[in-house]
Amino acid sequence: MSLSPFHLAFPVHDLIAAREFWGEVMGCEEGRSSDDWIDFDFYGHQIVAHQAPSIVAKGGHGSNPVDGHDVPVPHFGIVLGMEEWQELADRLTARGVEFEIEPHIRFQGQPGEQATMFFRDPSGNAIEMKAFADCSKLFAKG
Repeated sequence: MSLSPFHLAFPVHDLIAAREFWGEVMGCEEGRSSDDWIDFDFYGHQIVAHQAPSIVAKGGHGSNPVDGHDVPVPHFGIVLGMEEWQELADRLTARGVEFEIEPHIRFQGQPGEQATMFFRDPSGNAIEMKAFADCSKLFAKG
Protein backbone atom coordinates (compact mmCIF):
# COMPACT_ATOMS: atom_id res chain seq x y z
CA MET A 1 0.00 0.00 0.00
CA SER A 2 1.39 3.37 -0.93
CA LEU A 3 0.43 6.37 1.17
CA SER A 4 -0.43 9.77 -0.21
CA PRO A 5 1.23 12.70 1.55
CA PHE A 6 -1.05 14.46 4.01
CA HIS A 7 -1.30 18.22 4.46
CA LEU A 8 -1.69 19.83 7.88
CA ALA A 9 -1.84 23.55 8.63
CA PHE A 10 -1.43 24.63 12.25
CA PRO A 11 -1.19 27.94 14.14
CA VAL A 12 2.04 29.37 15.52
CA HIS A 13 2.69 32.53 17.50
CA ASP A 14 6.05 33.32 15.89
CA LEU A 15 7.38 32.25 12.47
CA ILE A 16 11.02 32.74 13.49
CA ALA A 17 10.57 30.32 16.41
CA ALA A 18 8.65 27.93 14.12
CA ARG A 19 11.44 28.04 11.51
CA GLU A 20 14.07 27.28 14.16
CA PHE A 21 12.10 24.46 15.76
CA TRP A 22 10.71 22.72 12.66
CA GLY A 23 13.77 23.41 10.49
CA GLU A 24 16.72 23.15 12.85
CA VAL A 25 15.51 21.02 15.76
CA MET A 26 13.20 18.65 13.86
CA GLY A 27 15.28 18.69 10.68
CA CYS A 28 12.37 19.42 8.32
CA GLU A 29 13.39 21.00 5.03
CA GLU A 30 11.66 24.31 4.36
CA GLY A 31 9.53 24.68 1.24
CA ARG A 32 7.62 27.75 0.15
CA SER A 33 6.96 30.57 2.59
CA SER A 34 5.50 34.04 2.91
CA ASP A 35 5.35 36.66 5.63
CA ASP A 36 2.49 34.68 7.21
CA TRP A 37 3.29 30.98 6.73
CA ILE A 38 6.05 28.41 6.12
CA ASP A 39 5.79 24.99 4.42
CA PHE A 40 7.90 22.16 5.87
CA ASP A 41 8.65 18.67 4.57
CA PHE A 42 7.63 16.48 7.53
CA TYR A 43 8.88 13.05 6.47
CA GLY A 44 7.40 13.50 3.00
CA HIS A 45 4.23 15.20 4.23
CA GLN A 46 3.40 18.90 3.93
CA ILE A 47 2.90 20.75 7.19
CA VAL A 48 2.36 24.49 7.20
CA ALA A 49 3.04 26.79 10.14
CA HIS A 50 0.60 29.72 9.88
CA GLN A 51 1.30 32.79 11.98
CA ALA A 52 -1.87 33.12 14.05
CA PRO A 53 -0.97 34.39 17.53
CA SER A 54 -4.60 35.04 18.50
CA ILE A 55 -5.48 31.38 17.88
CA VAL A 56 -2.42 30.19 19.82
CA ALA A 57 -3.36 32.46 22.73
CA LYS A 58 -6.81 30.82 22.98
CA GLY A 59 -5.22 27.44 23.75
CA GLY A 60 -7.83 24.75 23.33
CA HIS A 61 -5.69 21.91 24.64
CA GLY A 62 -6.78 18.97 26.77
CA SER A 63 -5.71 15.40 27.43
CA ASN A 64 -6.95 11.81 27.57
CA PRO A 65 -5.51 8.92 29.62
CA VAL A 66 -3.59 6.36 27.55
CA ASP A 67 -1.50 3.58 29.13
CA GLY A 68 -0.91 5.53 32.35
CA HIS A 69 -0.11 8.92 30.74
CA ASP A 70 -2.16 12.04 30.04
CA VAL A 71 -1.90 12.25 26.24
CA PRO A 72 -2.26 15.79 24.87
CA VAL A 73 -5.26 16.43 22.60
CA PRO A 74 -5.10 17.57 19.87
CA HIS A 75 -1.74 16.27 18.63
CA PHE A 76 -0.14 15.08 15.41
CA GLY A 77 3.00 13.21 14.40
CA ILE A 78 4.40 10.45 12.26
CA VAL A 79 5.24 6.76 12.60
CA LEU A 80 8.96 6.14 12.09
CA GLY A 81 11.17 3.07 12.07
CA MET A 82 12.63 2.23 15.49
CA GLU A 83 16.16 3.33 14.61
CA GLU A 84 15.01 6.66 13.17
CA TRP A 85 12.72 7.18 16.21
CA GLN A 86 15.64 6.61 18.60
CA GLU A 87 17.88 8.99 16.63
CA LEU A 88 15.18 11.67 16.85
CA ALA A 89 14.67 11.07 20.60
CA ASP A 90 18.43 11.42 21.11
CA ARG A 91 18.57 14.60 18.99
CA LEU A 92 15.63 16.19 20.82
CA THR A 93 17.17 15.31 24.19
CA ALA A 94 20.53 16.78 23.13
CA ARG A 95 18.76 19.99 22.00
CA GLY A 96 17.05 20.32 25.39
CA VAL A 97 13.51 19.79 24.13
CA GLU A 98 11.17 19.34 27.09
CA PHE A 99 9.12 16.19 26.76
CA GLU A 100 5.48 16.21 27.78
CA ILE A 101 5.74 12.40 27.85
CA GLU A 102 9.29 11.05 27.85
CA PRO A 103 10.37 8.59 25.13
CA HIS A 104 9.28 5.11 26.19
CA ILE A 105 7.64 1.87 25.03
CA ARG A 106 3.90 1.59 25.68
CA PHE A 107 1.47 -1.31 25.44
CA GLN A 108 4.40 -3.63 26.14
CA GLY A 109 3.74 -7.23 25.16
CA GLN A 110 0.51 -6.30 23.36
CA PRO A 111 -0.15 -6.28 19.60
CA GLY A 112 0.05 -2.46 19.53
CA GLU A 113 3.41 -2.23 21.35
CA GLN A 114 5.09 0.98 20.26
CA ALA A 115 7.77 3.51 21.06
CA THR A 116 6.31 6.96 21.68
CA MET A 117 7.21 10.44 22.87
CA PHE A 118 5.27 13.68 23.17
CA PHE A 119 6.57 17.23 23.12
CA ARG A 120 5.36 20.67 22.04
CA ASP A 121 6.62 23.13 19.49
CA PRO A 122 7.30 26.74 20.64
CA SER A 123 3.62 27.62 20.02
CA GLY A 124 2.32 24.77 22.18
CA ASN A 125 1.27 22.40 19.37
CA ALA A 126 1.53 18.84 20.71
CA ILE A 127 3.53 16.36 18.64
CA GLU A 128 3.68 12.59 19.03
CA MET A 129 6.45 10.67 17.33
CA LYS A 130 6.06 6.91 17.44
CA ALA A 131 7.57 3.73 16.05
CA PHE A 132 6.65 0.07 15.84
CA ALA A 133 9.13 -2.77 15.78
CA ASP A 134 6.67 -4.34 13.33
CA CYS A 135 4.80 -1.72 11.25
CA SER A 136 2.26 -4.35 10.20
CA LYS A 137 0.92 -4.01 13.78
CA LEU A 138 -0.02 -0.33 13.27
CA PHE A 139 -3.76 -1.10 13.42
CA ALA A 140 -3.56 -4.38 15.37
CA LYS A 141 -6.27 -5.01 17.95
CA GLY A 142 -5.64 -6.54 21.37
